[in-house]
Amino acid sequence: MQLFDYVFFVFAFITLASAFIVVFSRNIVYSAFSLLFTFFGVAGLYALLQADFLAVTQILIYVGGILVLLLFGVMLTSKVVNVELKTGTLHTVPALLLVAIVGETLSGLFYTSWKEATPAPSALSTTTPSLGQLLMTTYLLPFEIASVILLVALIGAAMFARKKPKV
Repeated sequence: MQLFDYVFFVFAFITLASAFIVVFSRNIVYSAFSLLFTFFGVAGLYALLQADFLAVTQILIYVGGILVLLLFGVMLTSKVVNVELKTGTLHTVPALLLVAIVGETLSGLFYTSWKEATPAPSALSTTTPSLGQLLMTTYLLPFEIASVILLVALIGAAMFARKKPKV
């Protein structure tokens, strides 16, 4: 095994362990902080895949924006301490069916003979310049349409949030 493999396993362990804490923690603050490590682990996996743009975007948008917003929402919300989560046994059969499907898929992953690709002999290249070139030439119109749609959604959300209830 090479150093690359060890680094991958470290990032995979960080991602999976923190995701496990996010899902199974009873404290919402611990879940939110564990989500931070999950996002960083995924960014590390993107970096290992030489997807530098996705790794930086993961950190900037998810860690820098969404997670901070989530943490502020959790910490500034009152009466979050005594939230009771009730789980019933109503959905046992669909859950068992889903577990069987996932187990069958995982067993197929382990028993398949995978082909190994040899890495390209060229030096590491970044994807950001080529993505920027495509976004500003070939895909400029869809990029601008998406930005206008997001701006309209943001204005609409602000209007709904500021609307005073009718009494």
